[in-house]
Amino acid sequence: MLAATSVLQQQASEIRQQRVNWQSYQQSQMISNEDYTFIVALDTATDGKAREELLKSQRGQCAKTFLSLLGHVSKDTTIQYILVMLDDLLQEDRSRVEIFREHSARKRESLWSPFLNMLNRPDGFIVNMTSRIVAKLACWSVEPMERSDLQFYLTWLKDELQKQGNDYIQSVARCLQMLLRHDEYRKAFIAVDGVTTLLSVLSSRQNFQIQYQLIFCLWVLTFNPEMAGRMNRYNVIPILADILSDSVKEKVTRIILAVYRNLIEKPEDNAISKENCVAMVHCKVLKQLSILEQRKFDDEDIQSDIEFLNEKLHNSVQDLSSFDEYATELKSGRLEWSPVHKSAKFWRENAGRLNEKNYELLHILIKILETSRDPLKLSVASFDIGEYVRHYPRGKNIIEQLGAKQLVMQLLGHEDYNVRYEALLAVQKLMVHNWEYLGKQLEKEQGQSGGVKA
Repeated sequence: MLAATSVLQQQASEIRQQRVNWQSYQQSQMISNEDYTFIVALDTATDGKAREELLKSQRGQCAKTFLSLLGHVSKDTTIQYILVMLDDLLQEDRSRVEIFREHSARKRESLWSPFLNMLNRPDGFIVNMTSRIVAKLACWSVEPMERSDLQFYLTWLKDELQKQGNDYIQSVARCLQMLLRHDEYRKAFIAVDGVTTLLSVLSSRQNFQIQYQLIFCLWVLTFNPEMAGRMNRYNVIPILADILSDSVKEKVTRIILAVYRNLIEKPEDNAISKENCVAMVHCKVLKQLSILEQRKFDDEDIQSDIEFLNEKLHNSVQDLSSFDEYATELKSGRLEWSPVHKSAKFWRENAGRLNEKNYELLHILIKILETSRDPLKLSVASFDIGEYVRHYPRGKNIIEQLGAKQLVMQLLGHEDYNVRYEALLAVQKLMVHNWEYLGKQLEKEQGQSGGVKA
């Protein structure tokens, strides 16, 4: 499950070469005679057949011994060795997870508590090898992980992904890759806002291996039609478009194209699929596809995905209305001076449509005014607010009720000239009724100042 280059796997390989003096634990009565006999027999079993015979004859003792040792031994190096033994045991035959499930059911104890408690230990190898074992138990057992334990574990994985300088981030991502292959775990991950975490980590600079693993997590999430339909609310398409344009690794390119394909194929609502196509067009994915077409890929899936996306995106361009284009640009959060903003015809015909879906697009503009530090976005958002007011009769009242007027007025003191100019223009549109007079005044002011918009 883990690549040979992962820190966890390298350390596990070193730990396997060590030997534990089990007899000293027995003599000091830290472990029982039964636990001693079993762990020595398992530790000295030379091949898979010998281990299989031992587990067949002492199935109940296996879970009892491992849980007892993990609960009573305090020395980190010994705990590390026990965890590697247990992980190897499960890796050799995944059905062995049932040994532990059956034991917990027989004892009427939690299968998860002994392992989840170990995630609080300070040793990085111990917690991440424990996490790997938990992922195997959760994915390979006939009974899924219970809701509260699952929420705790997923939250722990989220926190570890975001931990600065985490040497084990690759192992954390591997655990998520395993879990998210299962639909019940996908839903739980969405519920703890896991997608936001994945995209936050992807937006920071990561090596290609982590990029691949986290995008793989997004990919498996999109096999659920409902999740595929909601995915771009998190701004998945623009973030992956940036990675696609920078990536030189084939496997990263392949997994991004696979996510994009699912975002078109999987949603049950055709309108959402169309919206996702338009978002990809707006993020210049067509340009990237044309660059990729010039490269030679051995992987047939890449070629197939490029052809599929090319066809769908070109079709969406032909069907694209100016309002679709505007709405997609706004939802992507990537406002720029595209032609639609400066078209008086567009605003005459579509200003009222900003009220649709409970003022969805107006709320996005207001969010940009509230949170963005990008002068270009602030300039365009201010301009759009002004045009909405200018062309929609009740626009002034709505803008005031939504709190946008105050936000625009605050930008009158912005350090950037273009932001101040567009904010002033918007404020004047909020105040003035004589548009012809205002237009002449603005032309005069712009001529005197020599200001230009980007």
